[in-house]
Amino acid sequence: MPFALNELKSRWNEILDCVERNNRVAWLAYFDGRLVSLDAGILTIDFSDPAKLSGAHDYTTSRSASLREILEKAILEVTGEKISVVEK
Repeated sequence: MPFALNELKSRWNEILDCVERNNRVAWLAYFDGRLVSLDAGILTIDFSDPAKLSGAHDYTTSRSASLREILEKAILEVTGEKISVVEK
């Protein structure tokens, strides 16, 4: 059975703890993302929370490929699942 989004959500704090141990900047880049979907090993994370600070706060450029790789490695380490991350 494929790994489900609810399983990933239940381990998300553990994953973020692993990210933080490896790279605090990566943790800062991903800690407020909302897990939207997990389909065919691709996790979509949304950062467009309307309740965030008012004004334009687009941090997309701060979430580089190298930081995304740290997150993907943490997901693998914690869950044993190879999952790619995309941003919405």
